[in-house]
Amino acid sequence: MGLGRDIWRIGLVEAPIEAVIAAGRLDAFSVRWLRMGPPLTFLADPFGVWRDGVLHLFAESYDYATRHGVIELLTFDADLWMLDRRTVLREPWHLSYPFVWEADGETWMLPEAYRSGGLTLYRAAAFPDRWEPAARLELDAPAIDATPFRHGGRWWLAYAPSSPRAARQRHLHLAFADTLTGPWTPHPCNPVRIDASSSRLGGVPVLRNGDLLLPVQDCARTYGGAVRLLRVLELTPERFHAQAGPPILPPDSAAPYVDGLHTLSACGPITLIDVKRIDRSLGGLGTGAGRLLNRLRR
Repeated sequence: MGLGRDIWRIGLVEAPIEAVIAAGRLDAFSVRWLRMGPPLTFLADPFGVWRDGVLHLFAESYDYATRHGVIELLTFDADLWMLDRRTVLREPWHLSYPFVWEADGETWMLPEAYRSGGLTLYRAAAFPDRWEPAARLELDAPAIDATPFRHGGRWWLAYAPSSPRAARQRHLHLAFADTLTGPWTPHPCNPVRIDASSSRLGGVPVLRNGDLLLPVQDCARTYGGAVRLLRVLELTPERFHAQAGPPILPPDSAAPYVDGLHTLSACGPITLIDVKRIDRSLGGLGTGAGRLLNRLRR
């Protein structure tokens, strides 16, 4: 990975996910880029829910000084002007990838929290500000970027295992359940896919022309270098087969954030993305060097 620091920036693409998929690229669309924060901080992993004409965008907020992520909420009006921004979920451990969706008359969040030793499903006690733990999902490994979806009358969960470290960007695991709160059964073929270019999850699953498409990251060149759409050809409790599409790269308008793109989230009339640049400033290199030394001491 080197000593550079990945700095992410969120964009609101003014087109539905169906149009983005049909184009196979992002340059054809207008993008509203969020303003950047202080140096060596960022927002990433955007997921959104519309309520009464207001977009509620949930994202990881990260600061390299603390190396601790929290979940922030950014609200926008129908014209995509920001109304408010605040923290809505904070835990003693790092949080990211706040997958938010509506099901069974409730609003749910499934943030990545592998440093807690597991995966916790949250329910909105009072949307969008208050979230309460609803269930601890027991899997074959603490999950990274867990992505839920319905298929064949079941709930499915696609995720990366947290160990070994090399598997985080190369392995795809699955689990299935009759209800969101479980119990969850890991797929007997885990890892169902081993490929650095198309295994780690990166957004909201899409059903298009009868095909189930899973946004996955292309990490072959760099972490989150691009997003591909993994077309699921077969998915049962016994079998899995899928085919990856071509990479979707950052649009030219993202410059200088053109070193990667690792989230593609459907959100009604818009699509949420994040892009990155690799910071190699003295501050960033110092932070990276310190982190590398800490790893070597373990």
